Amino acid sequence: MKKAHEEIRKGISEDYARAVAAGTGCGCGCGVPVQKGVAAKLAGYSDEDLASLPGEAVVNSFGCGNPLAFSAVREGQVVLDLGSGAGIDLLLAAGRVGPAGRVIGVDMTDEMIVKARENIEASGFSNIEVRKGLIEDLPVETGSVDWVISNCVINLSPEKPRVFAEIARVLKKGGTMVVSDMVAERLPREVLEDAALYSSCIAGAISEKEYLAGLSEAGLTDIEVMGRMVFDGAQMKDMVESELKFAGDAGSGCCGSRSRGMVEGLAAKLEGRVWSMKVRARKL
Repeated sequence: MKKAHEEIRKGISEDYARAVAAGTGCGCGCGVPVQKGVAAKLAGYSDEDLASLPGEAVVNSFGCGNPLAFSAVREGQVVLDLGSGAGIDLLLAAGRVGPAGRVIGVDMTDEMIVKARENIEASGFSNIEVRKGLIEDLPVETGSVDWVISNCVINLSPEKPRVFAEIARVLKKGGTMVVSDMVAERLPREVLEDAALYSSCIAGAISEKEYLAGLSEAGLTDIEVMGRMVFDGAQMKDMVESELKFAGDAGSGCCGSRSRGMVEGLAAKLEGRVWSMKVRARKL
């Protein structure tokens, strides 16, 4: 089982390394712009938020919402971002905590860490640190952070109970978790076994009920879902098509092997079964 988990992480890391390297291109010589995460990547970010960030941070955001939109982060606090990627949420958090505060990002992908550090340098912030590590085994001291945030990352973990336990461990007493993530119900077997759809935050998603139960079992309390966005058929088609194209496995003319009909059929099966949610929980 440990080996299987490592293989999943390896595949995800490779996919996101390729994504950040490709930028807005499809990365396979087809000449058609395809970007990973195109359907939901900037949900919840205001124009003011995006205008304040380096363009590279925005282009390389692969999240499904803005976890900071529902938080009350204050000056002087410590914020930890799980799976911090190219740093879009690190930069927004740094502005909120100010010079007296601190922001820590943890990511397992070297290319993402390099990109995040470039974006941090371009932003001028000096209160952000990015560490390499797994969200199942955080390189962060126990009881040391006021906030844990994450943007569409926990669903990718093959060991979600360990992630929930780590969130509870690193939070200070009275600390808060605010996460944007993907959940799903009754996924077809063909989706569950599709590596491209795992890295796209679909195949690895668990149900909302299971997610909330996992947070509770980890010892977190006051658990609240603050918002949901259920993807309809058209949104699912856009999401599936962009992910499969990026993986080099979609039809419709971009280095792919699946027909448009197959993609549409897959999206139809997923309609109403996948949604992003924003969830908050506290550590007593």
